[in-house]
Amino acid sequence: MEMAQIKYVLAAARVLNFTKAAQDCNVSQPALTKGIKALEEELGGLIFHREGKRILVSEFGRSMLTRLQRVFDEAEAARALANNYRLLKRTPVRLGVMSTIGYGRLARFIGKVEKAHEGLELSVSELRLPELTQKLDAGDIDLAILNPTPGLDTKYRISKLYDEAYVVALPPGHRFSEKSTISLADLAGEAYVDRLACEMREAVMAACSDKKVELYARFRSEREDWVQAMVKEGIGFAFVPEHNVTVQGLVQRPLVDPKVSRTVALASVIGRQFGSGVRAFVQAAHAYPWQE
Repeated sequence: MEMAQIKYVLAAARVLNFTKAAQDCNVSQPALTKGIKALEEELGGLIFHREGKRILVSEFGRSMLTRLQRVFDEAEAARALANNYRLLKRTPVRLGVMSTIGYGRLARFIGKVEKAHEGLELSVSELRLPELTQKLDAGDIDLAILNPTPGLDTKYRISKLYDEAYVVALPPGHRFSEKSTISLADLAGEAYVDRLACEMREAVMAACSDKKVELYARFRSEREDWVQAMVKEGIGFAFVPEHNVTVQGLVQRPLVDPKVSRTVALASVIGRQFGSGVRAFVQAAHAYPWQE
């Protein structure tokens, strides 16, 4: 099965005329007819019924056209991608970011990388940790930015980017706004907005249990935007990584006694080879002043 033969079949099915299809494919009609006949012989069935100069797609042909179109489209996409690489038109990087990591600091870094590498083509997928590692393993993404929970370092190449402390996010005008820091004991009995997707949630809850601090969750959500919107509306406070606070007007104060923090890191599969774009992105991430 040759791509030219598939191209001839698709063209003929589109215009239902071999002469016009040959013109569209920029070949002679005998060459087009010979190619179609060769493909029919290989597939074991007639794709077209010939009625003089008129042709009709057979039932067998209709069953094959969708599959042939898919093969042709995939080949064209692969050819275009290879051509872009050859001509250095584009250097794709597929980045996965854990959904609990704020975009502000990352956006500044990505903006700087794209200015330094004009050919870089970046796609970002926001995913929870299990989906993130699954796509990284499958090769659906090249790199992941995540909180390296225990055990990940045995499977992935982990490069620390920065540490991030947890803060207490409060609605405007909250009485704790006057405090410079807030301890867990201060929060006992306070209305609470629960960030269900947070990978540090169990550690925070364990700290509350150790300190005998009971919290009343008035709202729960896996979405960061909903959590912060509800805090702003006065539903309660939330524990949030310091660089995750994105809703304007929220008050944030450092959480102390105990302090809670997490590491944000860049992860890739050990032994997997990088393309030029991914290498440039990794080098930029290592050189970037994350803590400033």
